[in-house]
Amino acid sequence: MSIKEAPPVVPAARQTPPPPRPTGKHRAWDEAPRWQIYLPLGIYLLFTLIPFYWILLFALRPAGSTSLVPWPMTFDHFEKVWNERSFGTYFQNSVLVGVATLVMTTVVALAGGYALARFDFKIKRAFMLALLCSQFVPGALLLVPLFEIFAELQMINSLASVILAETVFQLPLSMILISNFIKNVPYSLEEAAWVDGCGRMRAFRVVVLPLLRPGLIAVGSFAFVHSWNHFLFALMFLNNQDKQTIPVGLNTLMSADSVDLGALAAGGIIAAVPVVLVFAFIQKWLITGFSAGAVKG
Repeated sequence: MSIKEAPPVVPAARQTPPPPRPTGKHRAWDEAPRWQIYLPLGIYLLFTLIPFYWILLFALRPAGSTSLVPWPMTFDHFEKVWNERSFGTYFQNSVLVGVATLVMTTVVALAGGYALARFDFKIKRAFMLALLCSQFVPGALLLVPLFEIFAELQMINSLASVILAETVFQLPLSMILISNFIKNVPYSLEEAAWVDGCGRMRAFRVVVLPLLRPGLIAVGSFAFVHSWNHFLFALMFLNNQDKQTIPVGLNTLMSADSVDLGALAAGGIIAAVPVVLVFAFIQKWLITGFSAGAVKG
């Protein structure tokens, strides 16, 4: 009876222990010290906040005071510009122009962006090139032709002229951005909706439009902020004081002889607060929207 030999025992490979994790006391040789990161950020933050503090200082301290601290605090400058300098009317006009420009730009750019993203036509490349080239044209060059058009249509001294001009100025970039947003939405989602019995409009409304929320918020906020801060169109197309907007109202606070720094600072804060609030509430969707629009579909 033969006895089978047992197979030789192969020793198991020794497992090397993982390297120890770096602790807070021992940093890697290629890791920058924290002060090299926080020092430039702190300097940048300081230079950014000093102008804001200077504006608050002039707006909140009494007239004639030279104190570097706004104490005793007063709101007389805000009351002066709001009531005596008609900033309440300017504010209402700016809100109307900004909201109307936002709505018109978003709706028209949404329709044009969908056509650029989903349809092929002969002059598509030329049209896209024209949209891109239009961004190199400054707004000042549009003043004369737009003024002639609005004069023929009897729209001078009307807020509608400023709204149309702002919409025309914002449309090319907004259309390009929204077309990129739509390209990022898979075309198969629309096809599946068509198979289920939806038409093109219903499929777009039910399937595509909810996915475009970050992009629409980004485009709409950009149009609102630009129309809120734009100065030239309101200055050229509006004559009556009760039709003016915030930027033109700020210009009226400065004269060749003197400048009321307290009133100018208070007016600047009134003009900046709505923009700051808008960006504070929509910053999450704004960053998502612009990052999605930057990706090639």
